[in-house]
Amino acid sequence: MTRSENPSPIGRRTLLAGVAAGSLGVAAGLPATAAQAAPVEAAPKRRYPSNWPALEPYGLADTRLDLWPREDNSFVLPLELRPRDKERGQVWMRDTYVNCFVVDGRPLYVATGTTRVPGLEVAGPWNDGIFVWVARSLRGPWRLADTTRIRPGAERGKVWSPEFVGENRPGRTVVAPWQEYWYDDQFGKRGQAWAPEVHYFRGKWYIVACMGDHSQKVGSFLLVSDGGVEGPYRLIEGNLEKPFGESFIGGPAFIKPGAYYHIDGSLYTEDDDAWLVLHNNLYAKFRPDMEDIVPATNLPAFQQTPYSPEPYLEGAYVFKYGGKYYLVQAAWNRTSVNPDGTTRYAYDTAGTGRVQYQYDAVVAVSDHFEGPYSQRWTAGVGAGHNNFFEDHDGRLWGTFFRNPNVGYWSDASRLADAAVPGVVRLEWTGPKGNRLYVQRRNRGHAIGG
Repeated sequence: MTRSENPSPIGRRTLLAGVAAGSLGVAAGLPATAAQAAPVEAAPKRRYPSNWPALEPYGLADTRLDLWPREDNSFVLPLELRPRDKERGQVWMRDTYVNCFVVDGRPLYVATGTTRVPGLEVAGPWNDGIFVWVARSLRGPWRLADTTRIRPGAERGKVWSPEFVGENRPGRTVVAPWQEYWYDDQFGKRGQAWAPEVHYFRGKWYIVACMGDHSQKVGSFLLVSDGGVEGPYRLIEGNLEKPFGESFIGGPAFIKPGAYYHIDGSLYTEDDDAWLVLHNNLYAKFRPDMEDIVPATNLPAFQQTPYSPEPYLEGAYVFKYGGKYYLVQAAWNRTSVNPDGTTRYAYDTAGTGRVQYQYDAVVAVSDHFEGPYSQRWTAGVGAGHNNFFEDHDGRLWGTFFRNPNVGYWSDASRLADAAVPGVVRLEWTGPKGNRLYVQRRNRGHAIGG
């Protein structure tokens, strides 16, 4: 079951229910007060929570604690540990992805994300591919996908990796030449897979992921399984020579010209159709056989309401709920100083005096997949590069990981609570409000400011 395919509004009891007792707390390191806090004004109880008034000017970031993943609305998934995870006691993960599907009449939850190899502090300049965990309940137990029948003796749960290049056969490519590991004098071993998503569509399992900045070509690709969620997976025809879309100048200076394509690919499905979603504001429909996109180049762009100036956005994801389309993206909330000496929080472009603070989830809504989309709002503080999903009981959730590279969660005192496979309850403001937020503490109250 994916609610992007089968959207259905949820009732008040389900919507307003709190996270069940026994959650694993994830509020470590929250500040004592929230920046830009606004006074709470009493208001009559409503069927749905209220929309918060838009911050002016457009582009300011809302940092109130109500929009943080907190102890009362979120928890870290108890994923089965691999040997590499034992010392930390939990899985190190960026770009956390979780979803719920119905397979053979039963719910199946899947989790994946960007992970690192032992001995490296980040997922580069190389990692060893994509791992998948599965469960029958969101709270677990979460087990690594059983890949032992496919690769006896290999690490359990690893469903794809550049090291699987030896599995290529005539007519069946698992790893394309541009996805293989390579070496240079600057970085040594290079090549990594980023931001994977697992999807169940028309009875088949798919993984959309990205070869990261240290790869021979940087961009998004699609795998399809010849079996279950554990694989074995192969590469689709449209990615045999290159990632999706066309190359352009971008990324870090060490990326060679012509090697950078569109990263952080996502998959959106509805009924019998599927679309590729790219973080560069682009999308494309898949062919009916899912072996390539149409068109392969010159991809159309979403109709958005950009900030001014528009910052760099990542991790685009489309989620349909209540008959509306929600475009979720990640944006850095940067701090600077207002003329009166107070702190300004905004989705600014990089610049002198602008400091990265939180990696937020910003959302816009539309009546149509392609747009036009509304102005964006802050849906979750520190919850950027995530996805939204509906569990088997109709409750709404988002994922988060807390970016450990820079900003709030990179502080040494908080680093142990960063890079985690987290999930946070969401709330919907109903068919008139049409907003999704991290579940706030002040539900049913109008917030001025």
